[in-house]
Amino acid sequence: MAKVQVLNVAVLDNPSPFGNPFQFEITFECMEDLPEDLEWKIIYVGSAESEEYDQILDSVLVGPVPAGRHMFVFQADAPNTGLIPESDAVGVTVVLITCTYRSQEFIRIGYYVNNEYTDPELRENPPVKPDYTQLQRNILASNPRVTRFHINWEGCAERMEDCENVDPSSNSMLPASCLQGKASSLGVQPDNSMDCL
Repeated sequence: MAKVQVLNVAVLDNPSPFGNPFQFEITFECMEDLPEDLEWKIIYVGSAESEEYDQILDSVLVGPVPAGRHMFVFQADAPNTGLIPESDAVGVTVVLITCTYRSQEFIRIGYYVNNEYTDPELRENPPVKPDYTQLQRNILASNPRVTRFHINWEGCAERMEDCENVDPSSNSMLPASCLQGKASSLGVQPDNSMDCL
């Protein structure tokens, strides 16, 4: 069983101008003391065509982490526009939040991001060269895609092959403690809720 459970990720300052920082409020629970750091990253996918355009916007080490519930706001600057192909600047892309322990990724949370002009004239006739000062970023906070990886929490062995792709709208993502007696309250959770906080 995973020693860290991500309980909730709230997308802050959304929608926002393209140049604003990304901000995520992350709540997680440690089942026992972790003697080493957790490494969190925010990655912007610049193009669906190639990983070479992916940008690590920021990474932060958190730890050692005592057992219990923890929350922090993870903020990262907007992507470097010079590294985004012009043809991929407007439209849908992805932002990822990942977390690793002992160099093993155990969770990846992905959000669709829609970059569009707010001015109707620019929407109808977009400039050939993207004008990032006129773009608005809208993160689809209500539908994160969560992938969990089984890792060796005790050592630094290679990531175990077994992984599961979990639909965040299903109850399979919720800890057993949340399913007992709380299932009826799931319908009143915020759209971006990934758990029954």
